[in-house]
Amino acid sequence: MTTTEWLLDADPAIRWQVMRDLTDAPANEVAAERARVATEGWGRRLLDLQVNGQWADGACFPGEDWQPSPEVTGDPDAQPWTATLPTLRLLREFGIDPADPRVRAAVEGVREHARWEYAGEPFFDGEVEPCINGGTVALGAYFGGVDMTPLVQRLIGEQLPDGGWNCEAERGSTRSSYHSTICVLDGLAEYERAGGSLEVSEARQRGEEYLLERGLFRRLSTGEVADEEFLRFAFPTQWHYDLLWGLDYFRSLGGAPDPRLGDAIELVRAAQQPDGRWLLGATHPGLVHFALEAEGSPSRWITLRALRVLRWSDGA
Repeated sequence: MTTTEWLLDADPAIRWQVMRDLTDAPANEVAAERARVATEGWGRRLLDLQVNGQWADGACFPGEDWQPSPEVTGDPDAQPWTATLPTLRLLREFGIDPADPRVRAAVEGVREHARWEYAGEPFFDGEVEPCINGGTVALGAYFGGVDMTPLVQRLIGEQLPDGGWNCEAERGSTRSSYHSTICVLDGLAEYERAGGSLEVSEARQRGEEYLLERGLFRRLSTGEVADEEFLRFAFPTQWHYDLLWGLDYFRSLGGAPDPRLGDAIELVRAAQQPDGRWLLGATHPGLVHFALEAEGSPSRWITLRALRVLRWSDGA
């Protein structure tokens, strides 16, 4: 079985993206496969788990009275990934069709019922941490029907002098974080796809420069690897940065790769296994609704993302 055949022998959430990004399938075939994400497999399983407009009775964290089902797995002592924010993030990664009636109903339920644990704010109003608010902007822009402009303006106002963002800024930090910055950039880029503004583009480009100056994984001061975890490719990423997420972000913008991405691209290339696949380098500990793949095993998600990054780079 070739790598492409192996990728296509998968859940619709993976298969439609392989067809779009790697095999150049006709648009109508891609759309038909994408439509299946909401009706079968992982996408449908997640939609079925929503209750009273939320997942796990909470916005960022499960509610106090939430009881996990037998299918829930993972480390109960780590940050859980079963509440509304991480679940919607995963549905977006699946590329579920926002126009599907079940998806629209699910998002409307979130808009009406989900409230942040921080101060009871409505979900799409966001809360205080840029990494959470960046993810919220991405979700509101992707699923549509919500004006994310006020939250975008807040994020622009919180951009630090070095170009990035940091969730610790409210506690005095003046240096940006890879983690917070990629979350905000992801949200701003999705907002622009839905019709942003010049002001948003300028803020996004300053944030991108923060990552590019560091080659996506180095310390600006020394050139050393900023965090060895950046070299372990995870899926879902949750709010944790790694260089494959950074590369896939820049790929999603289009255009030719910046030369400063070269070292990061070669690290991805070097991680390819002899059979043409990539391993799941990390999973972030915590409860999940159900496991997608096993850490250390060949990963369709990492292989898909790596191959489309390399196709973008090599094609340029």
